[in-house]
Amino acid sequence: MNLDKKSLVLFSALVLSGNCVSAADKPPTTEEMWKIIEAQQEQLDAMKKTLEETQAQPPLTEKEKDQAQQKTDEEVAELQHKTNVLTEAVEGMRTALILPEEKELKSTYGLGPAASKVYQVDQGLSIGGYGEINYQALVADKGSKNDNADLERFVLYFGYKFNDWLILNSELEIEHSSTSKGGSVSMEMMSLDFLIDPMFNIRAGLMLTPMGFVNLIHEPPFYFGNNRPEVERRIIPSTWRNIGGGLFGEITPDLNYTMYAMNGLNAEGFSSGGVRGGRQKGSKAFAEDWAFVGRLDYTPSALPGLVLGGSSYVGNSGQGQVGVNVLTQIYEAHMEWKYHGFETRVLGSWGHVGDAAALSDFQGEVIGNSNYGIYAEVAYDILPLIFTDTSQYFAPFFRYEKFDTVATTQTGTNFDDDLSYEQDIFQVGFNYKPIPEVVIKLDYRNRNAKEGTVPDEVNIGFGFIF
Repeated sequence: MNLDKKSLVLFSALVLSGNCVSAADKPPTTEEMWKIIEAQQEQLDAMKKTLEETQAQPPLTEKEKDQAQQKTDEEVAELQHKTNVLTEAVEGMRTALILPEEKELKSTYGLGPAASKVYQVDQGLSIGGYGEINYQALVADKGSKNDNADLERFVLYFGYKFNDWLILNSELEIEHSSTSKGGSVSMEMMSLDFLIDPMFNIRAGLMLTPMGFVNLIHEPPFYFGNNRPEVERRIIPSTWRNIGGGLFGEITPDLNYTMYAMNGLNAEGFSSGGVRGGRQKGSKAFAEDWAFVGRLDYTPSALPGLVLGGSSYVGNSGQGQVGVNVLTQIYEAHMEWKYHGFETRVLGSWGHVGDAAALSDFQGEVIGNSNYGIYAEVAYDILPLIFTDTSQYFAPFFRYEKFDTVATTQTGTNFDDDLSYEQDIFQVGFNYKPIPEVVIKLDYRNRNAKEGTVPDEVNIGFGFIF
């Protein structure tokens, strides 16, 4: 058969090329290899069919029976030989060219899909990542600010699966392209997971604080707009990580938990703008004071796409640097629902900073005794209404945010409230995904402060994961 000869010749050529490739030769591509594998499967199916037809034909005489049996035995031997040759050729190609197996990008243990790749490999090294670039044009009332373009971040995930129960996961981030203009290179995450039981697992190292939506899943295809919600930057200081350890798992298949002990924030970095400056990022972090954080997420199987949850953070932040304990508390509740192209998120967060009056004197500016933030957003993928079989995604969205980093001041403070940090934000735009791993974004943010002016923004950008 012509197909037999062509397949065998092509396989032999490819195997030889995998073993003796010169600098000028080009190895076969992944697409070429898959075409050959498909041809192999077709050939095997044809062989099976031929064998079945031969065996199904009854002989008329004893002589014909013997002749048919002899022919069948010869065909079986020949077909088996061809099968072995084809199988060995495929395995040789896989070994020589390290053909990767495609894995679905999905969230595991609350982490983003790219950060979860290591949990899907059988063993060994896993590499993933994401990146985003944006352009921001300020609209009126710019003040001293300028339009800007930025390679916001490029991130690499390196994971290593030692065995079925011990996994290393890490996230290396390059921000703003270069350290010469306020950029940085830093570890966002580096932890060991000890997978003991679905209900009980251990994690230790530099870990993301499990609060809100974007602190855990902050890859650009999975939130709307070019900028992360301000509530999840100022009230929940994302991206926020600490050194520590704790437990995670599922109480029931619908109810997941996380609980960690972590080094606390450093109140020396608190300001009128909130607690964000108190993040220590695992860099020679003060560990005089520790904090405890817990999270629950409920995903009822009766309502697919619905997530209900909440988290809390409690710990002192003085770290022996400011003369007082500065008990810091952050609480949040969240809801997400995805249903047939419709998506909505609602998140509310409230925080408390103890010893705010003494800390305000230490810092020379008002520190809020309490702060709060809330946002709600809705989006709808409209492409299936136009193209019924499309795999692309185009979702207009609307988000409203309200926050105040100085919601109340402590009695006895010597500083007045700073009303510029009480803001409302209205945002509209769209996310377009030509494929699930790539997103193009455009949005408009109208920002209103109770005192002073904040310029509106037009933001354009794109992001990706792999």
